[in-house]
Amino acid sequence: MRQKRHNCYLHPMRWSIDFPIPPSPQKISHQSMILSMGSCFAQTIGQRMGDAKLDVLVNPFGTVFHPVAISELLNRSFFDRSFEDRLLTEREGLFHHFLAHSDIRAESLENLMQLLRNEADKTQSQARVGTDLILTFGTAWGYELLDGTLVANCHKVPQNQFRKRLWSIEEMKRPVLETLRAIRLANPAIRIILTVSPVRHLKDGVAENQLSKSMLRALCQNLQEDLDRVDYFPAYEILMDELRDYRFYKTDLIHPSEEAENYIWERWQQAYFTEETKKLAGEINKIRLELAHRPFNPDTEAHRKFLRNLLEKLERLNSQFDFSREIEEVTLRLRSG
Repeated sequence: MRQKRHNCYLHPMRWSIDFPIPPSPQKISHQSMILSMGSCFAQTIGQRMGDAKLDVLVNPFGTVFHPVAISELLNRSFFDRSFEDRLLTEREGLFHHFLAHSDIRAESLENLMQLLRNEADKTQSQARVGTDLILTFGTAWGYELLDGTLVANCHKVPQNQFRKRLWSIEEMKRPVLETLRAIRLANPAIRIILTVSPVRHLKDGVAENQLSKSMLRALCQNLQEDLDRVDYFPAYEILMDELRDYRFYKTDLIHPSEEAENYIWERWQQAYFTEETKKLAGEINKIRLELAHRPFNPDTEAHRKFLRNLLEKLERLNSQFDFSREIEEVTLRLRSG
């Protein structure tokens, strides 16, 4: 009697899943004005849009991970604009503020406060007339000064000066929702895009990181339910469930690899960009790759022809976008060749 063949021989095996991301009805174009703030995804996706010559302000206060810390920075930029002296700290001759990343620093207290005010002005200007606000939440674990004040960065101050705790969904939701409602009153047209960062905070612990990410995802859902025109882009889910392999991480096994970032960028464009914007972004990316090309022998006629063709492309696109720096660079390379 013939045995039935096992089903695994009849159907190809699937080694990964994919899932649809519905295209947004409100598209991003080169006429958009975008503010991208928060964790590493906000930095990555914002920088890629900037490279594609979109009008985007990326993390004016540096990378910030906690939702309420992001909310505090938006509040100070939009409404208060004050940065308390009590949250200043000095390390190795440089001044920092506990609400900003360590990239935001100065050699004097006065210079730091001026720098913070300048970044607040830029943030307010971009959001008050902007089309899109992208917020990426990185962790629900927060560090607080001993008086209970949440900080965005500890700036290597001794650990005994802080308490670390997991914020509840409701604790995070109240201030973030209040801030977003206030921004909407000032700019009713702005669309809000929420994401959870795919970067793993393994220093918190594997189980603790997963708990934190789950709470951030629930926070995004709650905000979507309480506000209109709020999108959620599943950057975290793409890496966790669609790519789902350590080869899509850098060697630290924490940050997404360049291949993973490229893939998420493609999904982002499919969901949000107009067809014209996708086409232009692709063309501009090819030019960036050509600009980065360094030949083994730059003194050949073939390379000079390559540079002349590149210069022609830059001059053609310069009527739409500012390529003056790139044009100057290629012109200098031609003259020195």
